[in-house]
Amino acid sequence: MASTDDAETCRKFAEVNQANFPVLSDPQGETASRYGALRLGAFASRWTFYIDVNGHILYIDKDVNPLTAGADAAARLAQLGIPRR
Repeated sequence: MASTDDAETCRKFAEVNQANFPVLSDPQGETASRYGALRLGAFASRWTFYIDVNGHILYIDKDVNPLTAGADAAARLAQLGIPRR
């Protein structure tokens, strides 16, 4: 996950939500900009990028629903043939 929030805000988000994955703090929007996801110069679009082990983008979901994002991501990974670990 990447966010344009500062590192402390990202840390608190991960703690409150018991995130078991890394959260990238991108307050200057450099990463979001490189992926074409920076909006209004400060906010990242809520997109999901599915990237393989070689760094190739397999799919970009630009219609992310925060309420179903986990289940949607699991379903997309299965569609892409990514094995569960």
